[in-house]
Amino acid sequence: MFLSIIAYLSILLFLGISAYKAYQFSQLPMHGRMELYPVPKEKGYEHGGSFYEEVSWWSKPHEVSHGREIVEMLKEILFIKTLFENQRPFWWLSYALHLGIYFIIAWTVLLVAGAITVLNGVAVAANGTNAWGLLVFYLTYITGILGLILATLGSGLLVLRRMFDNTLKKFTTPQEYFNLLLIFAALITGIITWSSDFSFTAAREVTANLLTFTSFPASGILTLHLILVAIMLTYIPLSKMSHYVGKYFTFHTVLWDNSPNLKGSAIEQKVKKATAYRPTHSWSAPHIAKPNPPKE
Repeated sequence: MFLSIIAYLSILLFLGISAYKAYQFSQLPMHGRMELYPVPKEKGYEHGGSFYEEVSWWSKPHEVSHGREIVEMLKEILFIKTLFENQRPFWWLSYALHLGIYFIIAWTVLLVAGAITVLNGVAVAANGTNAWGLLVFYLTYITGILGLILATLGSGLLVLRRMFDNTLKKFTTPQEYFNLLLIFAALITGIITWSSDFSFTAAREVTANLLTFTSFPASGILTLHLILVAIMLTYIPLSKMSHYVGKYFTFHTVLWDNSPNLKGSAIEQKVKKATAYRPTHSWSAPHIAKPNPPKE
């Protein structure tokens, strides 16, 4: 029962804090309007052109394609396109971690689906006769193995890369080491927990018990694993790893928002509001600090 409460609480905190982060991003003042072309949502994107290059553009409708914008956004979110194009050696490690996390998310969903299937009296096993049960079993097996291996290798090797790369080491903060080591610890305890049964039958049973708030005997390593996962889920949206929330706003609202600032438009109102904004915090960087006034 205790582990069920911890699991549900961490999931609710993860979703709630992530939603609040998204709300905060949506309420930020308008950005500096320094668009980087080509903008994927514009007609003629493949040629690197701009709507503003057309003759009398203000008298013409601004044609956009949000579908193309979403496709370009997904390339960055799912494949980390920019890192691939600019720092290929580092991309292999970073993408191993991200792809592993994607597989683990799919694995978790399949564990829930498998647990619900078993609770409804349908076997989820390699020797089962039900097509759905067989599909869930093999997909769980594949995503679980790939997810644990890729994410563990990715997080572990990223720590080593940051420790021994002379350039990265200068820019890596203690928090970044902590972030990677927390993920690595949760993954290692998971591998140790499920290593005796990579068919994940035990994992499905634990998931079924968590779903039904049924007490079950938990070993020390399983308890540690679930607590680490709960801590990780709660911590991620509070840390810089919450960039998964900001990706949409970075592209749609900052890089690709080139709506014209016409008189009486919504953009004009946003510009007026942005120019009236006054920061409430000062910059604490030492080279910005004002010198002490001379004594009289």
